[in-house]
Amino acid sequence: MEENCRCYPYEETGYFSTIVTDYVRETATIRPFYEHSVDHDGFAAAIRQREQFPTDRKTLVTALEKQYAQASLQGVSQVEENIKSLLSPDTFTICTAHQPNIFTGYLYFVYKVLHAVKLAEQLKKDFPGKHFVPVYYMGSEDADLDELGKVFLNGEKLVWDTKQTGAVGRMKTTGIEKLLNRISGELSVLPYGPELMSMLTTAYVGAPDIQTATFRLLHQLFAGYGLVVLIADEASLKNTMQQVFHDDLFEQLPSSLVTATNDRLAAHYKVQAHPREINLFYLEGNIRNRIVRNGDEFHVIDTAIRFSSAEMETLLKEHPERLSPNVILRGLYQETILPNIAFIGGGGELAYWLQLRDLFQHYKVPYPVQVLRNSFLLINSRSQALMQKLEIDEGEIFKPEQQLLNELVKRDTAVQIHLTNEIRDANAFYAHVSGISGKVDQSLVPHVEALQKRMIQQLANLEKKLLRAEKRKFSDQSRQLHQLKDMLFPRENLQERVENFMPFYARYGHKFIDHIYENSLTTEMKFIVCGLPVSVQLSN
Repeated sequence: MEENCRCYPYEETGYFSTIVTDYVRETATIRPFYEHSVDHDGFAAAIRQREQFPTDRKTLVTALEKQYAQASLQGVSQVEENIKSLLSPDTFTICTAHQPNIFTGYLYFVYKVLHAVKLAEQLKKDFPGKHFVPVYYMGSEDADLDELGKVFLNGEKLVWDTKQTGAVGRMKTTGIEKLLNRISGELSVLPYGPELMSMLTTAYVGAPDIQTATFRLLHQLFAGYGLVVLIADEASLKNTMQQVFHDDLFEQLPSSLVTATNDRLAAHYKVQAHPREINLFYLEGNIRNRIVRNGDEFHVIDTAIRFSSAEMETLLKEHPERLSPNVILRGLYQETILPNIAFIGGGGELAYWLQLRDLFQHYKVPYPVQVLRNSFLLINSRSQALMQKLEIDEGEIFKPEQQLLNELVKRDTAVQIHLTNEIRDANAFYAHVSGISGKVDQSLVPHVEALQKRMIQQLANLEKKLLRAEKRKFSDQSRQLHQLKDMLFPRENLQERVENFMPFYARYGHKFIDHIYENSLTTEMKFIVCGLPVSVQLSN
């Protein structure tokens, strides 16, 4: 890790849930809900379990080779070697997953992919004789266009204008050129803007659908690291889920298993995902709608599509690609088709994976090591200059803006605005009066205590007024602090949950990707605050 990067515990940021921070600390309440610790012993145990599971490696490799050929993405030796290596029982995957957000969506998309790459490299050193392949599992069947069809560019929300419905990954890229032109107008003037636009154009223009465009973009960004991209919307792969899908449709077994886990988890934490009786969607054409059962008939909601029990049995056997797992079954599908030992996900993903252990145990599918993905806060030269001017260090920047301003005013003011000593003296005075009063009549003590409480409250209110009055003299610092917080925490959120990689790539080129890779952690699970590479920084 470079000198201008520092790591902080997740709980110190204030942006992560209790279930996440408890997982990182391995607290006793959360330990029953996962299989392996994030350490050498945990990975070793995951490898042993995976070696005993009959992963259909040939079907997986055939599907990957077909997908790369269809996307015209052959020819990168690192990727092709990694795909071929999956046939070996000594090869395992390190998986991260995400939907095909347009232009990758958020910064954390890049972080989780590079985390998978970095962890795979580390495990090769830790387990000689074993090979580890970083895999991006594309959740291309997700139908949430409102979420996947938007991207933020320098604070502005850009939305893909399309009326298409169904799985976003299957949607045609029609109309995406308008967004590309808008992005080009803003970013092409930057040093690596033309390179970025060429990459985006190559990926999206002429692509038959969003999943192929996303596939091509990721290949351009990460093929050099050996990243393998898997589109799970594949009939041959879904065929391996026949028994699970049958149990879900006809017995509602996954629902009962996860519900039982949820009941135990809810005693300590907020439950992230709730199973339905049937956890499969019907996926065909522009439809991805839930399946519900009414007696012996299955109905695809908001459509006229219906199946008898016999017809559903036939559909499952002949067209498994028309069944799409929801969040409850997606992880089980992923771990069935991949020889996976570790999953890298964000806080939300971690929360719902903790609901799935009983489901995995029932189907005897190895439960992977759950690694909380890396989080970064990137600080450019302009932000660094403001922090130095305001004398705020990296560890303080997560504090609320008003708290920071209050601390700054108290630190830099030339007059007394705190009444700590006065409040202490007042408490001593009333304690003395209470003693005198008690000797005369014990019933007077509560009256003195009430006077004391009232006086201390008045002094505390006066202290707040003194601070407010003094803060008005710090208008320049207040403005600069607000500007700093807005740059680092856009929309009052973590930078990685709003910003996109494109402005960073346009300014720094592929050095930005390399910079994130070099400073990525593997198993430490800490928040990284990192300056951007000085050698390629430019003024805003």
